[in-house]
Amino acid sequence: MKKFFFVFAAMLMFAGVASADNDRIIPYEQLPAKAQKFVEQYFPSEKVSYVKEEADFMEVSYEVVFAQGSKIEFTGGGEWKEVECRYSTLNENLIPAQIKEYVTKNFPDTKFVKIERKYRGYEVKLTNRLELTFDNNYNLIDIDD
Repeated sequence: MKKFFFVFAAMLMFAGVASADNDRIIPYEQLPAKAQKFVEQYFPSEKVSYVKEEADFMEVSYEVVFAQGSKIEFTGGGEWKEVECRYSTLNENLIPAQIKEYVTKNFPDTKFVKIERKYRGYEVKLTNRLELTFDNNYNLIDIDD
């Protein structure tokens, strides 16, 4: 029984090592063209600190980190998943019009610091620290403070 437990524990440990992420720093030029275009359109004056390729079992994703602290996460195809500004606010052209309209109406003195595109909708974080979750039809479904 002890041998069985030892073998089982060793198998679990090996599975944990085998499933470790395979992250690596890559040159900006290796970022998908669609992601490069996004960076150039919405962050034209920002200096890229590094680009990281994150490879899991089933998918590849990318993370672009800027010198001033903002970051963007992309899918393997170059679609943005998340944009976060630590010391500034987001370019509001990134925000869907319906979400921007809701926030302007209900929280007029706030700006956006983060947007995340999820399978079932969007999550935005505002300068007043509220996190708003919208479904794919841009209906507010949750507020978290």
